Amino acid sequence: MRGFRFSEFVPTDMPKGGFDSLLKLFSQLLNYTAGDAAEALAWMNELDKQYNLTTDEYGMGDFIEDLKNKGYLQENPQDGSFQITAKTEQTIRQSALEEIFGKLKKSGKGNHGSNRSGVGEEKNADRREYQYGDSLDQIDITASIHNAQINHGLQNFTLTERDLEVEERDYKTLTSTVLMIDISHSMILYGEDRITPAKKVAMALAELIRTKYPKDTLDIVVFGNDAWPIALKDLPYLQVGPYHTNTYAGLELATDLLRRRKTHNKQIFMITDGKPTCLKENGRYYKNSMGLDRKVINKTLTMAAQCKRLKIPITTFMIARDPYLQQFVRQFTQVNGGKAFYSSLTGLGEYIFEDYIRNRRRTVR
Repeated sequence: MRGFRFSEFVPTDMPKGGFDSLLKLFSQLLNYTAGDAAEALAWMNELDKQYNLTTDEYGMGDFIEDLKNKGYLQENPQDGSFQITAKTEQTIRQSALEEIFGKLKKSGKGNHGSNRSGVGEEKNADRREYQYGDSLDQIDITASIHNAQINHGLQNFTLTERDLEVEERDYKTLTSTVLMIDISHSMILYGEDRITPAKKVAMALAELIRTKYPKDTLDIVVFGNDAWPIALKDLPYLQVGPYHTNTYAGLELATDLLRRRKTHNKQIFMITDGKPTCLKENGRYYKNSMGLDRKVINKTLTMAAQCKRLKIPITTFMIARDPYLQQFVRQFTQVNGGKAFYSSLTGLGEYIFEDYIRNRRRTVR
């Protein structure tokens, strides 16, 4: 008989006691509670009642004590409230990196490959004869001795300049990136939490750059009615505010930050729902959330064109599916000469990671 057989769903990915597994869940919950340790622990207690996260040997009280003893949690002596530490903030970033990009190991010297060979930092598979000006550390000693034996025989060993074989090296590029995050109220409208995935992606990207591409720079800009930079340590606590969307101010600040960076490759990643609704003129806010306001749109497009003149491409990661908003993003992208991804929340991290790596493989001229 054909058909489907249904059974009770039993979660298998819930932690079953032990500090490490509970810490992983705690780190995830901190993303949703904007770094509020007390609220995250309260959620864990509720989950423990429902799914038996702890055991008779290791309870939630033991977990809290271990968090304090191991430096993940600190208690305010005045009111007894809990606060996470810098160690916990780093753990959250590492957890986000592993979740979105997989486990990445630290690399050595250098950053990103380009498609130009010559005097660079990282060896490639190409070989050639020695030329005047090549450094000694480029010479492949084993291959050069092998060439000398073939060319002159084994009896009287002779090594000439023509026997020397040099390893080609790739130039390495440095990249400065500004990640813009929309924190307007629309990022949590309609029952969809868009800000938490955006935060997780920002933390993962920051950790990726810090560990794998330490010579690159990453600035993080949030924009609502205004735009302002935030530090890496502030990311776990980021929340949506009662703001409109001043995309122009975000792009203006991002451009100013990139002007100060002495690198060839500069780029802006922007996570938004795609609808600018606000400008600031002469100290007053001009707002219009009804449709696409011509004044706001034209000013935003002008800023996109200015970024193009400065050779700063903008990659927009749009997490809304309204056709008229997508049309605006297409126009915005065409004016800037950048790219746009119409991404779901679950695929946001993969899109950004792939584009970040791809953008580093450009020729530096």
